Amino acid sequence: MAGRTRRYKVIFSPQKFYACEMVLEEEGIYGDVSCDEWAFSLLPLDVDLLSMELPEFFRDYFLEGNQRWINTVAQALHLLSNLYGPFANCYGIGRCAKMVYETWRELEEEEEGEIKGRKPEIGHIFLLDRDVDFVTALCSQVVYEGLVDDTFRIKCGSVDFGPDVTSSDKSLKVLLNAQDKVFNEIRNEHFSNVFGFLSQKARNLQAQYDRRRGMDIKQMKNFVSQELKGLKQEHQLLSLHIGACESIMKKKTKQDFQELIKTEHALLEGFNIRESTSYIEEHIDRQVSPIESLRLMCLLSITENGLVPKDYRSLKTQYLQSYGPEHLLTFSNLRRTGLLTEQVPGDTLTAVENKVSKLVTDKAAGKLTDAFSSLAKRSNFRGISKKLGLIPRGDSEYDLKVPRDMAYVFSGAYVPLSCRIIEQVLERRGWLGLEEVVRLLNGNEFAVTDMIPEENAPSDSLRLVLVVFLGGCTFSEISALRFLGRERGYRFIFLTTAVTNSARLMEAMSEVKT
Repeated sequence: MAGRTRRYKVIFSPQKFYACEMVLEEEGIYGDVSCDEWAFSLLPLDVDLLSMELPEFFRDYFLEGNQRWINTVAQALHLLSNLYGPFANCYGIGRCAKMVYETWRELEEEEEGEIKGRKPEIGHIFLLDRDVDFVTALCSQVVYEGLVDDTFRIKCGSVDFGPDVTSSDKSLKVLLNAQDKVFNEIRNEHFSNVFGFLSQKARNLQAQYDRRRGMDIKQMKNFVSQELKGLKQEHQLLSLHIGACESIMKKKTKQDFQELIKTEHALLEGFNIRESTSYIEEHIDRQVSPIESLRLMCLLSITENGLVPKDYRSLKTQYLQSYGPEHLLTFSNLRRTGLLTEQVPGDTLTAVENKVSKLVTDKAAGKLTDAFSSLAKRSNFRGISKKLGLIPRGDSEYDLKVPRDMAYVFSGAYVPLSCRIIEQVLERRGWLGLEEVVRLLNGNEFAVTDMIPEENAPSDSLRLVLVVFLGGCTFSEISALRFLGRERGYRFIFLTTAVTNSARLMEAMSEVKT
């Protein structure tokens, strides 16, 4: 209006969509701006964690069926294979995983010559859809890093600790990664071990400070120039993590965390379902938190393969009366994704299905199952749990200080399904022997092995596994797989569309913006 000429540039990241240009054109300003794309898709949050920071991926794909990010993930994999050579073995499960794999292979074929002669540095890649395992994402986290995320929200690898943690009137932004020496030692620990570790660390620090008492001038000079700065830094981090632990304890005691965990374990094991349902009703009636109540209802639904119509109606009515009718659309979303469903009379098909599958050949039975599962997204959690031994037998007391399996990330009550699938497939080098599990997971599995002759793949590359979570992964899953890596001699690297937890999943489904 002032008669000046200006040039405008719009930069889209991680990808420019045609739809964006359409909007600019509709508004009549397409000619006035130049558009560019910044293909920044991988953000290294830690030594073994890459995030695409696309929290919207989950809702876009799993709720709305929008496939716009598939190409972005394929491009990210393409970049990795350009940097580290081709992947020797590819495994995956889920519709999204299959699409990403196929899109990525097309990109590879276009540039086949460029990486053909490269030696692979990453031996295995595993693609996994979030909807293959909703249960793990819905459980309360009890490893330290997961609890910090549930309580304070870790964003882009950093966390804002408020005045209650910093013991001052200011908030502090802290980077949480392997460079934080204190955090690195407790991040994968069960919360019950963290206090003991931190108090031991405090005593060790004090002992190092006390050493300066009997020093002469030369030793003192060395101490001040070399050690003091490191000790002060460690001291500061230590007091922050102690503050964080105290804050978590206060919040969890207020919520009666023990009772909550007990209910979750009962749901996972399939015991005392009536009592658990009453607990959830009470949770709703006391208006503890709309997101928490929703999470518990979803956990009940998935572990029970859908709610009995009477319970579904009763819980839904109580929820809407307690938290407001504006949540009605959220229930529709949860139903569409299969997170909170109602058993329809036809659901007794499982018994029929089992009989039919015994009579008919495997292939035909598979087709029948596909027809059944397309009627409703079914979770079949109980069957999968039995087949894969997800609930450890409670013969003896579970020692959380010396974990014996991945179940420690849920207090020894449950092995994360996603991690168990990865463990089994890596062990078998494919899906052989897991046909029944795959059928219960509604199929879409693939395994492409020996894409590179064994002799061309360096042996240490075969110990390196890239796990790609489509729709987000939790810190509990990362901790469990780090444990598996230590036990089996693998090194896991995680690539996720975003780091998620139960609250983020529920918020993504919610139509009520908090």
